Amino acid sequence: MPRKKVSIIGAGNVGATATYYIAEKVIADLVMIDVAEGMTRAKGLDFLHAGPLRGYDVPIFGTGDYAQVADSDVVVITAGLARKPGMDRMDLLKANTEIVRTAARHIARHAPNATVIVVTNPLDVMCHVALRATGFALSRVIGMAGILDAARLRFFVAEALGCALSSVHAMVLGGHGDQMVPLPRYTTVAGVPITELMDQAAIDKLMERTRKGGAEIVGYLKTGSAYYAPAAAAAEMVEAILTDRKHLAPCAAYLRGEYGIDDLYIGVPVILGRHGVEQILELELSDAERAELATSAAAVRKGVDELNTFFKVA
Repeated sequence: MPRKKVSIIGAGNVGATATYYIAEKVIADLVMIDVAEGMTRAKGLDFLHAGPLRGYDVPIFGTGDYAQVADSDVVVITAGLARKPGMDRMDLLKANTEIVRTAARHIARHAPNATVIVVTNPLDVMCHVALRATGFALSRVIGMAGILDAARLRFFVAEALGCALSSVHAMVLGGHGDQMVPLPRYTTVAGVPITELMDQAAIDKLMERTRKGGAEIVGYLKTGSAYYAPAAAAAEMVEAILTDRKHLAPCAAYLRGEYGIDDLYIGVPVILGRHGVEQILELELSDAERAELATSAAAVRKGVDELNTFFKVA
């Protein structure tokens, strides 16, 4: 059986860390691609040197040549700019649109059968860019956000209750940002909803901390943003797809009427397998939860409208 292949576009903190996490799973050959070719080659070689000590034995190649994505089963797009002083939201959107669009066109040319995982922010909008530029099936362009947001919520719950992280499962819907929709009723400890274990004030505090989870890290770093947890979330998605695990997790998927939302990428629970998004699950939501999700979707749609108006992405 041919070996699986994963390409990571962008060898910065998130991309390089994701490469490392995937390498340790020993499930695929790995290629990192970045315009900073020397840095990318150096990181690839450094990862290979760590292999004998960390127990992975997979090829890892760093390059600046997009053609090296050829025959990839999965491509993860992490390349993009963080907002810099003096840069407004539209400047960031324009810059990252060009980066993601360029990457996606190369993927379509060299790896037409790949599944694409988008990590670049603003994530939900960048999924639309990648979808349009590749022309791939909706199921094969997916955004990484919900897994990260749910992981943060899982940690906060475990910390608050003093229980094992492995006992906590969480569900977060909506766009990746302040208007995400954590669902306490679907967040459980050993199968028990946290609504049975904590009072409402404590739950509200955890939900708000989850919404601000990325900003909390940025506040400590001052420059830069989180990368260990985002990389781990991307690696989990890669593993689910390559191993056809049928993993249930919240991801940014393209909706066509589910949850009353049309033609938009938004975080919802999906089944991940070798075909990408193999099923979108519709949870029973309360009126309040559905209203929150609609508000979150409206914020994402505003970003897509800006994309269409200012950048004419076809």
